[in-house]
Parts: sequence; structure tokens; C-alpha cells
Amino acid sequence: MAVPKRRTSKRKKRTRNTHKKAAPVVLQACPKCGAPRKPHRVCGECGYYAGRQAVAAREA
Repeated sequence: MAVPKRRTSKRKKRTRNTHKKAAPVVLQACPKCGAPRKPHRVCGECGYYAGRQAVAAREA
């Protein structure tokens, strides 16, 4: 059975894991009301998606 000869150092381990990070959250302005929203999702403020009313608008 293969066994590591030496302990993996913090530097080696962290160098290997540098690409393992969360992607930044992307926000776009809603074309109807201008509120920030995630792409391909219903706007939480006005309830529009793809130019039509998908859900009821949020009460203010």
C-alpha cells in the first residue's frame, strides 16, 4: 500500500487548493424596474421574467 513519505506542507496544500473557491455572485439590473437580480430568475421586486408577469409583485 502506498504511504506518503513526508507530510504535505501547508504551502504545498494551499498552492494545490487555490482554484477551489466560490464563484462571485453575478447580479444584473432588471429590465422592468432596475432592481438587482440574478440572471435567469424572476425579479423579486416586480415579479417579471422574460417580459411577462411571472409572480405577483412584492408588497412594499
